[in-house]
Amino acid sequence: MLEDLTTAASPASWPAAYPQGYAVVDVETTGLARDDRIISAAVYRLDARGEVEDHWYTMVNPERDPGPVWIHGLTTEMLEGAPLFPDIAEEFAGRLADRVLVAHNAVFDWSMIAREYARAQREAPVRQRLCTIALSKELGLPLPNHKLESLAAHFGVVQQRAHHALDDARVLAEAFRPSLRAAARGGVRLPLLECLPLKEWSDSTSPRIGQQSSGGYRPTSWRPSRKRPACPHPNPGRYEDGKPLKQGMRVAFSGDTSVDRELLEDRAVEAGLHVATSVSRLTSLLVTNDPDSATSKVVKARQFGTPVIDEAAFGQLLRDVEPASPA
Repeated sequence: MLEDLTTAASPASWPAAYPQGYAVVDVETTGLARDDRIISAAVYRLDARGEVEDHWYTMVNPERDPGPVWIHGLTTEMLEGAPLFPDIAEEFAGRLADRVLVAHNAVFDWSMIAREYARAQREAPVRQRLCTIALSKELGLPLPNHKLESLAAHFGVVQQRAHHALDDARVLAEAFRPSLRAAARGGVRLPLLECLPLKEWSDSTSPRIGQQSSGGYRPTSWRPSRKRPACPHPNPGRYEDGKPLKQGMRVAFSGDTSVDRELLEDRAVEAGLHVATSVSRLTSLLVTNDPDSATSKVVKARQFGTPVIDEAAFGQLLRDVEPASPA
């Protein structure tokens, strides 16, 4: 039983295929867009069995407006004297080196880190990441949703300062340890994903304090295109307004998005959705910020009666995707 796995001692024989060390990471940012910046970062280094070795925290001056202060609590005044990212890049890299990056919704944290290193004309020493949302699904944890607070509550970990990078990283490290041990004892394959670094960064339009810019990012340099693995869940049908998304739903995207398109698609895939490249009668949902446009996907969505929502609404729905029905 899983309940026994999460509370039992570490397995006597640790899986040889498991990583030798982890870097549990949390970053707070000015926002979610491709040109947003990291304003604080924390790393808890763990050994192969999830025991804490040390931890580190820093604020980072983003050289622009700090964004949603009401969420992360970091004001312009607090960040003015903080180091710039290039100033902490070497220390940060040393804490990530030769370890698997672990984060809650890891694709987001990795994307922000990769962009910051590309801006600094460096490369983050990370080759694999592990998302604790994906791991909790592999373990079949009975969580009401995939929020960090729910994972923490399941393992009896007390949050003290939500959305503070150091405390979020601590909470995640404490919740990851029993998750890792449960996976090891149950012979669960860890959901490791490759981290491909961002190779180039064009900063021709640098946002000033209080100003956000849509420039500066080259989508073609983010990473090479790749074929996504087939969605393992059957299509449950169309999305219904007011109800949650369900694993296996076919989701298509059209037009510009504030979050990088591949990042948005990765989040959908990690939630168990099928990312479709076109709209058909089988499409469950179309995500677009311009529902009145004349793109082929929007036109087909109108023809087929496919539900259409914007990116913000989709982001909210991604937080609590309903598991697929048993086969």
